[in-house]
Amino acid sequence: MSETLETQFESLREQLATDDMGVRMKALHASRSLPISERFTLLSIAAIDPYARIRYDAVSQIGTVGTVNLEKSLEILSDRLSIDPEIDVRAAAAASLGSLQLTQSFDLLKTAYESTNDWMFQFSIIAAIGELGNPQGFELLTEALQSPNELVKIAAIGSLGDLGNPASVSLLLPLIEDPDWQIRHRVAQSLVQLGGSDAKVALEKLANDPMPQVAEATRSFLDSV
Repeated sequence: MSETLETQFESLREQLATDDMGVRMKALHASRSLPISERFTLLSIAAIDPYARIRYDAVSQIGTVGTVNLEKSLEILSDRLSIDPEIDVRAAAAASLGSLQLTQSFDLLKTAYESTNDWMFQFSIIAAIGELGNPQGFELLTEALQSPNELVKIAAIGSLGDLGNPASVSLLLPLIEDPDWQIRHRVAQSLVQLGGSDAKVALEKLANDPMPQVAEATRSFLDSV
């Protein structure tokens, strides 16, 4: 690291330790110009900042920058997922665990899902389960498919497609008749990912869905295969 970058890094680290929340926020924003390793070090500090908004931004950024140190990222994100007092920070931690495909976090994510009724947190967890690609996630996604919250349900549909278990097709087929066109739209995308003869029959029907957004998207999905 050049002397100029080192000086900037040390300055930003000092700013993150000040009592002035505004200064700390500016320091976190300025850290984006640093090399990834130094930036990750500063994000690690900001992830436990007293101010929730700073923690949220830092935890969210670790979802991409954390590749530089996956072991440390797992430690930080697992901590925020489990004990952060702000639900949006916990949701960001779930999203970042998924982005980094930290499969070791599955049990923690499952426990977090089962211990909350907050739909935003549940949505982030279910979306992350699909990104993890852990076969263990199938049972949890099956459960989430019954969620009374439409967005959690849509996340489960998408994650079942990402997970790629052929058994998901039979779970999704009844949803091609769902009154919510957004659900039918997401089902189409997942059925394309899953494939198979049953999925193909359902997709042919969705390609003629009365809602143009569903029909057009289905045809587009099929053309891209």
